[in-house]
Amino acid sequence: MDILTETKHLQNRLDDLRNSQMSIGLVPTMGYLHDGHLSLIRKARSENDAVVTTIFVNPLQFAETEDLDTYPTDIEKDTFLASEAGTDLLFTPTNEEMFCDDVLTTVSVQEISTVLEGASRPTHFSGVATIVAKLFNIVGVCSAYFGEKDWQQIQVIKRMAQDLSYRVEIKRCPIIREKDGLAMSSRNVYLTKEQRKQASHIPESLLKAHEKIIEGERQSSVIKGIISERLDRSSAIDIDYVELVNGENLSITDQIDEETRVLVAVRIGAARLIDNMNALEGLNL
Repeated sequence: MDILTETKHLQNRLDDLRNSQMSIGLVPTMGYLHDGHLSLIRKARSENDAVVTTIFVNPLQFAETEDLDTYPTDIEKDTFLASEAGTDLLFTPTNEEMFCDDVLTTVSVQEISTVLEGASRPTHFSGVATIVAKLFNIVGVCSAYFGEKDWQQIQVIKRMAQDLSYRVEIKRCPIIREKDGLAMSSRNVYLTKEQRKQASHIPESLLKAHEKIIEGERQSSVIKGIISERLDRSSAIDIDYVELVNGENLSITDQIDEETRVLVAVRIGAARLIDNMNALEGLNL
């Protein structure tokens, strides 16, 4: 595996690979890699001739009150894990490399960026879309791999790629979970031992909701109530939202069908955690 920090060096290497008719898989990350990230790298490895993994903690997607300064990092461990998972080129640019001065140009995806996560974090998806657009421009023609834990993010990126005619195929990959069902996240490290126990209420609430759906319940309000009641059993959990939406356009739905996605966001101590599932399929445990 080669480690690159400059855009021009990465682009030169990718040009050489494409001249040899090699396909490229891209896995964008903010580092502090866990098995969820590694599953994306392995998937990219299985489907492409070469894999580019990027590690960049993007300041544009953090609001002033969020955890940019404390976001966990371990570049030495990340380098080892990325290599072991099958990365060929590891791109670890500095802020100065990615942003020459003040950022005057940003990318905004309307409507689907303003609900759910966007309502709680108004600047978040513009920051995400801007940095992903930049990475797509740097890497060029490729398949890009994203985890389903960030369901809304995938929809935003898909729409951006479509609207701006990027020659990038967006690949979504299943959520990777801990043994108790909690979705893997770099922010899980913020949880104390007791908070980590309380976090198991998140997948438990989704499992209970799915059981009710399998029994035949199709009213979204009933399912929201089951999830909220389960989460409210823990005084450590502060619910941000529980919503049932159309998985593609994120519009709130009253009746559950095969396109319905259940989305949950909560705060536990210093951690803000999200999870989701297809209403009819349940969790991928």
